[in-house]
Amino acid sequence: MSVEHAAVQRADFDQVMVPNYAPAAFIPVRGAGSRVWDQAGRELIDFAGGIAVNVLGHAHPALVGALTEQANKLWHVSNVFTNEPALRLAHKLIDATFAERVFFCNSGAEANEAAFKLARRVAFDRFGSEKYEIIAALNSFHGRTLFTVNVGGQSKYSDGFGPKITGITHVPYNDLAALKAAVSEKTCAVVLEPIQGEGGVLPAELAYLQGARELCDANNALLVFDEVQTGMGRSGKLFAYQHYGVTPDILTSAKSLGGGFPIAAMMTTEALAKHLVVGTHGTTYGGNPLACAVAEAVIDVVNTPEVLSGVNAKHDKFKTRLQQIGEKYGLFTQVRGLGLLIGCVLSEAWKGKAKDIFNAAEQEGLMILQAGPDVIRFAPSLVVEDADIDAGLDRFERAAAKLTQA
Repeated sequence: MSVEHAAVQRADFDQVMVPNYAPAAFIPVRGAGSRVWDQAGRELIDFAGGIAVNVLGHAHPALVGALTEQANKLWHVSNVFTNEPALRLAHKLIDATFAERVFFCNSGAEANEAAFKLARRVAFDRFGSEKYEIIAALNSFHGRTLFTVNVGGQSKYSDGFGPKITGITHVPYNDLAALKAAVSEKTCAVVLEPIQGEGGVLPAELAYLQGARELCDANNALLVFDEVQTGMGRSGKLFAYQHYGVTPDILTSAKSLGGGFPIAAMMTTEALAKHLVVGTHGTTYGGNPLACAVAEAVIDVVNTPEVLSGVNAKHDKFKTRLQQIGEKYGLFTQVRGLGLLIGCVLSEAWKGKAKDIFNAAEQEGLMILQAGPDVIRFAPSLVVEDADIDAGLDRFERAAAKLTQA
């Protein structure tokens, strides 16, 4: 049974929404795989993936089926009770990772908030009130709550909201000497993204993560990996830490975990998890049956040799073509990243003009992303078809040609 809805247009956003976003001029209304259609029926190829969220594209039948089945059973019961989808999903995440315990919430910021609170609580319980300092990387991004935005190393996001949370230090990413100089007996956690996402799609060096692990061990501090953007197959492994062979104490996941349905997770060991006793932390919607049912379907599809090996093959296809486009048009000088989280670093002539490239791509029917003003970011579906990769990059090249000829 169809329902009649009132007609709305992009102009309505400016009338009814808080102006903290600046959405594109068109409104997507339908998606299938890696294609999206707007209100006018225009087709676009989606290489943005809802900012690394739509891990299986749009309207994937396994996810639609899981959501529909659960929607006819149970939507919400709160954490006064547990539920079957949450328990099944937790088992699957534990079986696939270092983790022994899982906390479910709704967003990457919430997962990181829980991780940082856990790190401080562990240090408080074990070593006392003076061990609370968190060390994070400059240009990192960990969310928009007051705690997480302060841990994130970008003052443009944290300035202007009153006194900042104390006990947080920022050091340059991939600089082990700077990290070593900052860690002390007061450090409760070192927080890192294995690949900086918003900071420019910048992968960590192996020695950096290994050194961070050693520094944490030597100073009774916890190593926290924020895999909100890199998790759930995005890197070509289920989680990026598995590329490096460096195991964190706490790991956060969101974005791709639900394939578009809001869900996040903080994963850790039994020994650390026991510090969050009943009443110390919570969330009304965390572990929602609908979200967990969808996420269970996501992991069932993604955590397979076919999909994960396909991610690496598709990475090579993207990188080869993007390097050719970069060289031909002089737009960017480097293509970096892992799996299907790819960043193109703009050349000197195009520094600061990522938004112009974003707009030009949209005009050619292609959805892409920025990672700051100097990097173009691609985060497509992990199962994007080769024909869509070719067609999308054709559109990207047409955009590059028009920009450089203008």
